[in-house]
Amino acid sequence: MIVSRMMPGDDLKQGLENLMDLSEFKSGIIVCMVGSLNGAVLRMSNGNNKNFVGLFEIVSALGTISENGIHMHIAISDTEGIVYGGHLLNGCKIHTTAEIAIIESEICFKRIFDPKTGYKELVIKTDL
Repeated sequence: MIVSRMMPGDDLKQGLENLMDLSEFKSGIIVCMVGSLNGAVLRMSNGNNKNFVGLFEIVSALGTISENGIHMHIAISDTEGIVYGGHLLNGCKIHTTAEIAIIESEICFKRIFDPKTGYKELVIKTDL
């Protein structure tokens, strides 16, 4: 298991990628994340990116992480408690902290571009 804290000003997605680069994990599952952001960039369900300005609490975050990509959805709440969610993109800057727990997957997976969806999608690797 990886348990880590990201610091103010760190980019959340880049920080997750750095954690994988430093670990011996091939694949992992993001099981817990709490903290706060100073602005966020999320891809919405229609494929459009949305910029959120202001301070936000991270209220939920789940996803998969491999040596060649991350797929994470995050829910954030604003100062009024209104919750927004979407696909994590670069540009989510840590405000005070981000505490993260990632467990290693015994199954190896990769993210490979799927022309049907236009995104890198999960592929389970059985030929280890």
